[in-house]
Parts: sequence; C-alpha cells; structure tokens
Amino acid sequence: MPVIYHTTPIGLARIEDEDGMICSVTVHEIPVDDATDTSPAINDAAKQLDEYFAGKRKIFDFPFQQKGTDFQQEVWKHLFQISYAETISYATLSKRMNNPLAIRAIASANGRNSMWIVVPCHRVIGSDGSLTGYAGGLWRKQYLLELEARVQGVGQTSLF
Repeated sequence: MPVIYHTTPIGLARIEDEDGMICSVTVHEIPVDDATDTSPAINDAAKQLDEYFAGKRKIFDFPFQQKGTDFQQEVWKHLFQISYAETISYATLSKRMNNPLAIRAIASANGRNSMWIVVPCHRVIGSDGSLTGYAGGLWRKQYLLELEARVQGVGQTSLF
C-alpha cells in the first residue's frame, strides 16, 4: 500500500492508498511508520489538502473509501455532508440521522474516522458550543475551525 507523509500547517498528513482509493488521512507530529511510495490518488489528495489549507478548496473530491461497519459508514456519510465552516453538535447529528438516541454510538464512530479533514469530524462540537475530543488534539480542531471561519468570511478570527 502506498503511503506518504505530506507537510501541512498542522503536522504531517499521513496519506494512504489502497487499490487507487485513499483509505486514510491522519495527521502526526512525526512519521509513525515508513512512507513506502506515492500514487496518483495520493498525489491528488496531497494537492487538494494544500488547496484546503490555502483557502481555495472547501470540498474534497478525490476517490476515498475507509473501512468500517455499516453504521460507521452511515455516520461518516453524514459527517461528509456537514457544510464547510458549519459546526453541529452530536445531538444535531443524531437527529439528522433520524437516530436521536444513538449519540454515544455516533460519537464513537466519529472517533474512528480515518479520513481526518476530508470527512470533517472536526466540525462536530459539544452541545454547549465547546470543543470536544479530536484524535489529532483539540488545538488542531480549533485551527481547522478557525481556518474555515476565516475563509468563509464569517467575520471571526477566533471561534474559541
């Protein structure tokens, strides 16, 4: 499986390709394994990440597919539909999924998302507006939300 580390403003994006589809985009301080090779899909994903961080891309359209249960896939599909610079709570997400009692299961599936930034789990916040857990660390979540708010022109430079 081709894997590269790509420099971003929030760390090294580890981009992994499986059979021509990106299956993982995670961000780390240092490499967690050896990069093996690149691929056209990885090159496209890296280019689109650069465009996102430059404020020139709001939606990712490279081919991707992460592995997960049917329920996780449903949660990730709904995460992908959260608009750029929009934040919602887990309760709102559960209502959008017509499953208002599944907040904890939805939060768990959100935490298993391996397509960071692309499937925007960073856009889910606490019901009280607070930042909640993010696998990459809350500072990265805050950075991504502030970047999107600034690009969207919501008139804020700091959300928190």
